[in-house]
Amino acid sequence: MWAFVRKILEGKDLSVSNEEDAMKKFLIVGLGNIGKEYEDTRHNIGFKILDYLAEKESLAFETVKLGDVSLFKVKGRSLILLKPSTYMNLSGKAVKYWMDKEKVPLENLLVITDDINLPFGTIRVKTKGSDGGHNGLKDIQAFLNTTNYNRFRFGVGADFSKGKQIDYVLGHWNEEENKAFPERLEKAYEVIRSFATAGITNTMNTFNGK
Repeated sequence: MWAFVRKILEGKDLSVSNEEDAMKKFLIVGLGNIGKEYEDTRHNIGFKILDYLAEKESLAFETVKLGDVSLFKVKGRSLILLKPSTYMNLSGKAVKYWMDKEKVPLENLLVITDDINLPFGTIRVKTKGSDGGHNGLKDIQAFLNTTNYNRFRFGVGADFSKGKQIDYVLGHWNEEENKAFPERLEKAYEVIRSFATAGITNTMNTFNGK
């Protein structure tokens, strides 16, 4: 495993020997913005979920091309965890680069993002869909030239007045939300494991709406 990690972090191409090996590689992308001012904001839930997974599994992120990357091995699967450093609106460049570099099949991509159309903490996993006005998803769609990629939407609610959406998603979690996070982050961790080990359909059936 550590040889694999070193190769990733050194920027070397981890070529796969056959199609079966390729299907055991997954790219898990948590969307967010880099910088202290964006830490612990609603828009950065993708970063927060991957940070929780890394802490739980005693993993470390390393800064490499277009993002911070770590590797999570589970039941014979290799999950490349990516926090893009391109800022939210340019997320597609990092996603496409790491998919191509690591030869990750499109069906093995999972993008974690915030969703104001879902109540706080609600989970919705989908295999396709529109960008819903989310600039990160919009850029990914443009780079991949498809809307048929897996996304994990984490509800952040919509407790804002007209014209205040940007302030809301770039705002910090309230006290009630912070209290609920331990259970919600653990559930998100389970979603990622399920996606890699049980497949997207089973994951949707098990976790959507919970």
